[in-house]
Amino acid sequence: MTATSSTANEPVPRRLMTVLFVGVFMAALDNAVIGPVVPVLRATFGVDNREVGLVMSVFVLFSLCSTALLANLSDRYGRRPVYLASVGLFALGSLLIALSQSFWMLVVSRAIQGIGAGGITPTASAVVGDVFPPEGRGKALGLIGATYGMAFVLGPPLAGLLMVVLSWHWIFLINLPIAAVILYLGARALPVRGAAGPQPNFDWSGIMITFVLLIALVLGITQIADAFVNALIWPWMLIITAVMLVMLIQVEKRAEQPVIPFSLFANRQLAVTYLLTVGAGFGMGSVVFMTSIAHLAHDIAPKHTGFALLPMVVAAMLGSTGAGRLLNRMGARSLILIGFGLLAVGYGGSAITALGLWGFMLSSVPVGMGVGVVVGGALRTIVIDEAPLAVRGSAQGMINICTAIGTLLSAAAIGAVADFGGGGSSGFSIAYFAVSVLMLLMLMVTLALRNDRAGARTVASAA
Repeated sequence: MTATSSTANEPVPRRLMTVLFVGVFMAALDNAVIGPVVPVLRATFGVDNREVGLVMSVFVLFSLCSTALLANLSDRYGRRPVYLASVGLFALGSLLIALSQSFWMLVVSRAIQGIGAGGITPTASAVVGDVFPPEGRGKALGLIGATYGMAFVLGPPLAGLLMVVLSWHWIFLINLPIAAVILYLGARALPVRGAAGPQPNFDWSGIMITFVLLIALVLGITQIADAFVNALIWPWMLIITAVMLVMLIQVEKRAEQPVIPFSLFANRQLAVTYLLTVGAGFGMGSVVFMTSIAHLAHDIAPKHTGFALLPMVVAAMLGSTGAGRLLNRMGARSLILIGFGLLAVGYGGSAITALGLWGFMLSSVPVGMGVGVVVGGALRTIVIDEAPLAVRGSAQGMINICTAIGTLLSAAAIGAVADFGGGGSSGFSIAYFAVSVLMLLMLMVTLALRNDRAGARTVASAA
């Protein structure tokens, strides 16, 4: 695929960004809205808490497993067919969820939706790298990356509103007209050309091992929080993960075009970036339990806890927008430092329940801004700049995988630490102090990145 140099004033890039931004936001939002729907699904299908958890975990699992495959296919056959196919699968899954007459049909439909979601974001990010010139990538990737942070803070209130006004089915049915618009515009705006020349044999061994590895990893992580009940499950899952990882490395070394190019980790910038992406996913996922603090420590009714996070919603939007505009001027390293610093301050303040409700709401502002910054375009920009063109889609897919792993780790870790701390507001206070410390550690890891401020200023001045 050849890169074309376009400016922000031309109509084609604007239409292209609409296709990419709306598609990514649609996929990210459905990962965030499921939380408020869980009690309704549990009552509708008559399942217990353990079973209804499959609705959340199966989406993450199949999204993770499809990311590496679809990102690799976009490198081989072009971005347009993979992006449109991913959107189509996502829409099909959404329709089947709304039509589900049994719980297991719901779970299978959610898996189909997850497969589609796994191909949308890495392909969209790769398109930005292909089409936009270096001086335009920061703003574009900032908009795309920020959708994850925006989805996590906007998803719960939006889901609650749709359930009050209509029904839970419309949380998924609303995806259908959106997907139709994306498919229509995308067929005209997305670049066509795939990789030139004959393609090497497809890495089926790598795909299968990656699938087993990610299944074991997801099951291991999600069972750790319930370690006393599942003490015989999660250690074996993590052992299988380690074995599969060793096998995958050996297989991918021999593959002509590996589905997960481990050669990327030989690049120090990329290796540090992927570690930071896990930390960014952890920081983003930690937002989910903020409502528990509002309820347990500040006596906010469960159905009103989302309103206590409205300052965080506004801050996340401002953070993501500002980060996209400042990326070319400040450089990725500086922005990532600021983002993790904001998360450390915000989560630390949220853990101090003595500050009261207003102190909690004030502390949520740096959390929102930090999420908007760290999941914005900075990390993806480093990957686009450092990864070879031939594996750009796969390199972006690794961003999605690392973000999802971090999000899963946050859910398991915060729940486990809160329970260990006695539960209630005191348990969550301890858990969020721990999150604050982890964000400080990520800030220190960021110092290992190359200082790109000088290069950023050069690009900005040239623009």
